[in-house]
Amino acid sequence: MRIVGLTGGIGSGKSTVSNLFKAHGIPIVDADVVARNVLKKGTGVWRKVLAAFGEDILLPSGEVDSPKLGQIVFTDPDKRQLLNRQLAPHISSRIIIEMFKLWIKGCKIIVLHVPLLFEAKMCKWTKPIIFVWVNTDTQLQRLMARDGTTAEEASSRINAQMSLDLKRDKADIVIDNSGSLEDLNEQFREVLVHVKNPLTWTEFGLSRDGALTAFFFPFFLVLS
Repeated sequence: MRIVGLTGGIGSGKSTVSNLFKAHGIPIVDADVVARNVLKKGTGVWRKVLAAFGEDILLPSGEVDSPKLGQIVFTDPDKRQLLNRQLAPHISSRIIIEMFKLWIKGCKIIVLHVPLLFEAKMCKWTKPIIFVWVNTDTQLQRLMARDGTTAEEASSRINAQMSLDLKRDKADIVIDNSGSLEDLNEQFREVLVHVKNPLTWTEFGLSRDGALTAFFFPFFLVLS
């Protein structure tokens, strides 16, 4: 099975690229979706986060107000580390479960969409790693427009993450999303061809079909 890593900085447009993969029938395991499910009202993680950050982070429904919690942790490194310690083990285990479900279904290619792919060391699971890059000015403007934040707040969130240029150097494939949607689609078509290349023998061996072949092959030899 080929596990493609998809990552990028905040406001870079990685979710748009993720949706393009979905539109072409390639399944996605999205760490943000997993995190939201882990933090659902009433879960053990929800109780831990509530105890650590107080009821001010809750919506009237009792669910966690993710943008508000994000503002708190992006301006306070200690609180950010505290939240990561509480969430990371649960998110990682849930991601593994979702990947296993897709393996059971016989999926040969999946995309692991993780904003903190390098920071969480999940990059060691993935090949190739696709990084969605954007220049700093565009990133700032998009983040302000998306979240309705000030330039100072947006800059604080950007600076709280690993440098985009540093991440870009670690990636196998870089998509420059500083331009138009048409430019992005053109680059994506080239990336899709690469991602859909035939599996290597190692990747085939990691797939469900490869595992079944390895299991039954000795029996075929005995019967032949």
